[in-house]
Amino acid sequence: MITIQNAENDLKDKIGEDADDIKKVWETFKGFCKEPIEGEENKEILFQCGVYDFTGDELFHFDFVRQFTVYEEDEYSHIEQLHCEFLFKPTDELRELEVEEWSMDYEHIDDFLNHIENLREFQIPLNLKPIKSEIYQEEV
Repeated sequence: MITIQNAENDLKDKIGEDADDIKKVWETFKGFCKEPIEGEENKEILFQCGVYDFTGDELFHFDFVRQFTVYEEDEYSHIEQLHCEFLFKPTDELRELEVEEWSMDYEHIDDFLNHIENLREFQIPLNLKPIKSEIYQEEV
């Protein structure tokens, strides 16, 4: 079974060498979202995008996230997020796109995933080439 500690490596192994292929990463991420994680009861998934200057440069961030709540000896410890993030140079079209959608706002994970795939904010960047992509896990 996948653990929170090995989730990043598990997802990277599933994606393989195609980490710049947004469509492949999305399809792999969708399957990964449904997999059980040891000690994790909720499947908290986030899709977010928008133009931000987190890196010091204004870039369009296109990000799929699975969030984990970490417990130590049955006590809440912290939250970690596993990101599949794609960065683009902002264009006028991309500057118009900004969204933050959480899976817990939907009854079923499939309803959430279908909703995301139908968003304009999701569809437009799918056909663009990112300047950078990264899969990483961090404590938030």
